[in-house]
Amino acid sequence: MAQIANIEVQAEIKASASKFYEIFRSKGYLLPKICPNIIKDLQVLKGDGSSVGSIKQWTYVAAGNFSEVSKETVESIDEKNKSIAFRTVEGEITKHYKSFKATVQVTPRGDGCSRSSSSSVKWNIEYEKQNEAVPAPNKYLDFVVILTNNVDAYLLNNA
Repeated sequence: MAQIANIEVQAEIKASASKFYEIFRSKGYLLPKICPNIIKDLQVLKGDGSSVGSIKQWTYVAAGNFSEVSKETVESIDEKNKSIAFRTVEGEITKHYKSFKATVQVTPRGDGCSRSSSSSVKWNIEYEKQNEAVPAPNKYLDFVVILTNNVDAYLLNNA
């Protein structure tokens, strides 16, 4: 019987925690411009896209050259801890996982004000496989690392 499992990855970025968090909190519409190689389209289907209950549809490339589509709902937002949780409700991911939730949390390092300060980005994926033959969703961890690096580079070049 499949059980709920977690995998996570952490990355250091040079951009400010606030600016990085803001992209995922309220400026998701920029992601296809920031990461055209992996995010082909992002549409808000319900809500404003930046509040709990909003539903977004992503078209992306997580591994190889195959485009996937998924719908996700914004499940929770924690402004104080700069954390957002997204639950996938429909799409390619749901063919392989009974449940799939990605949480991003951004933590400032240093004083948060100096040009030399950095931030830490932690992605956690909580999932339940449809069956034991389904692999862990490592390709999605790879995807969020690429996403994180692209957003960091964009913020550094467009500050």
